[in-house]
Amino acid sequence: MAYLRTPQALSGLMQDYLADNWQETLANNGLMSFTDWWQKDVDWFEEPNVRRGGWSGVSRLELTGADGTSRVVFLKRQENHVTHTWRHPLRGMPTFVREMKNIHALQQGHVPALVPVYFATRNVDGARRAILVTEALDGFVPLDEIELQALTGSQRRELIAQVAEVLARLHARHLQHNCLYPKHLFVKPREAGFEVRLIDLEKTRHCLFKDSAMFRDLDTLNRHAHGFSRADRLRFLTSYLNTGTRDPKLRKLWRRLAQRAGEKQQRKAGN
Repeated sequence: MAYLRTPQALSGLMQDYLADNWQETLANNGLMSFTDWWQKDVDWFEEPNVRRGGWSGVSRLELTGADGTSRVVFLKRQENHVTHTWRHPLRGMPTFVREMKNIHALQQGHVPALVPVYFATRNVDGARRAILVTEALDGFVPLDEIELQALTGSQRRELIAQVAEVLARLHARHLQHNCLYPKHLFVKPREAGFEVRLIDLEKTRHCLFKDSAMFRDLDTLNRHAHGFSRADRLRFLTSYLNTGTRDPKLRKLWRRLAQRAGEKQQRKAGN
């Protein structure tokens, strides 16, 4: 099955997708069709989310390759679980359609994120079903689970620089993650530095103005990156903007983020 070539193809009627490098493994496990995946009896990794008139759930599945090796995927299934957009204001669209569209957009922009294995939608007896299977991020952990105090100074700087680079690349494409909590940034230590991946892409959207995408995401990350010091945050912004601490643009962004964090804190205290 050919990969969907353009984001426009993902905005309407969607084609099935199956990654070429997974076909042999999926065939070996009898998972080549929508029905195969939908009827797979596997425990929930997370309890199904029941809302929007439907449900959506995630399972972790260990598959065996033809050579006996183990490969792990996350299987996401949903039924009548839709989001309403300006293109689909009444009937809505399955949230996995939007997530697959966003995965493709990030791939096009060379922004590291989830890697799709299989995707398809079906209408069955009036029910709108969707399946999205992605590779497990083996060896990765959420950013908020990293023990920053256990890192050396150089490791800490490298981690901050890598996160900043990925987000700068995301926003350069006018893409806003729209839910950028540290738990949605997965990191993996490697010999030289860290690898970073973005997850939870259902709410990601394209913004007309780059600064709009930037500020919303950086504000969310700044307010929830509790383990980061003032020096860490300043280092992040210098890496993100690729500039020095005296740059007026950096100082302006620093003030805006600090003001926003203060306003949110006051509002929370008032409640």
